Amino acid sequence: MRKILAYSVASLLAGLAAAQVANAADTYPSEIVKLVVPYPPGGPTDALARRLAQGAGKKLGTTIVVENKAGANGNIGAEYVARAKPDGYTIMFGTSGPLAINSSMYKKLSYQPEKSFTPIMKIGHLPNILVVNPKVPAKNVQELIAYAKANPDKVTYASSGTGASSHLAGVLFNSMAGTQILHVPYKGTGPALNDLLGGQVSMAFTDVLTALPHIHDHKLNALGLAAGQRSKALPDLPTIAEQGLKGYDVSVFFGIVGPAGMPEPVVKKLNDAFRNAMAEPDIQATLTSQGIVEADKKTPQELATFIHAEVNKWHDVISNASIELN
Repeated sequence: MRKILAYSVASLLAGLAAAQVANAADTYPSEIVKLVVPYPPGGPTDALARRLAQGAGKKLGTTIVVENKAGANGNIGAEYVARAKPDGYTIMFGTSGPLAINSSMYKKLSYQPEKSFTPIMKIGHLPNILVVNPKVPAKNVQELIAYAKANPDKVTYASSGTGASSHLAGVLFNSMAGTQILHVPYKGTGPALNDLLGGQVSMAFTDVLTALPHIHDHKLNALGLAAGQRSKALPDLPTIAEQGLKGYDVSVFFGIVGPAGMPEPVVKKLNDAFRNAMAEPDIQATLTSQGIVEADKKTPQELATFIHAEVNKWHDVISNASIELN
């Protein structure tokens, strides 16, 4: 009798919980939604998040406010969202760092990209580009590889800091090309770019938007796109993969996630809202102006599959290079 009673109580509680979830999903959203950006305000990631939040909020019939929780390459904001209640009122505008790279690079991390979050939508990616100072005698990737092998440890590449995508791009390049191009970390993209323009370093992997003005002014030479496909901004520039390093891709991707365990109907409402917002002409113009390539598929499943592949890719790269941050 006790077992039957216990089973009945458990079943009743489970039924009530399910009913509460269903009811909450039906009335969602009934309050303001918080979109966490794990980076400081004012940057390109923050700007895009705010534009999408405004558009998606209108589609949802509520306000989506952006809250910046910067620090530790995105980890502080990611940990905050991972611990939040999975009701759809706290979500994150994530990037490659917290959603793929950091899990292999940091000793201690209180979240896991594939287990701690509910994928909502893949937004797209910002292509990186391999640029060299004009003093470097190379007009394409194969010539650069040959020059680097003939001059080991003399060719250098700048990054915005250890562990940044601009750093890992060089690590992956060295691994795939068999080169020993020396990494020179800086505190931010600005100082790295200044020294590249001045010839203190040989090359860098930076985003297309940052590099484009200097390419047009012939202050930097573009050798290849560090992405899976060519850029509309430089349609005649082949990718690095096209030039012999098959599969090379270090684009920074963007995706929206929430805490693990979010109800499917809430995920669908959020996905519909952000997807429809992205179709608006003004947001399309924002994507183009920032050099962002829109994702072909925007389903939660597509983002989950992509995160899984990125986690595995960067785990191998980071482990082989013995990169570890506290």
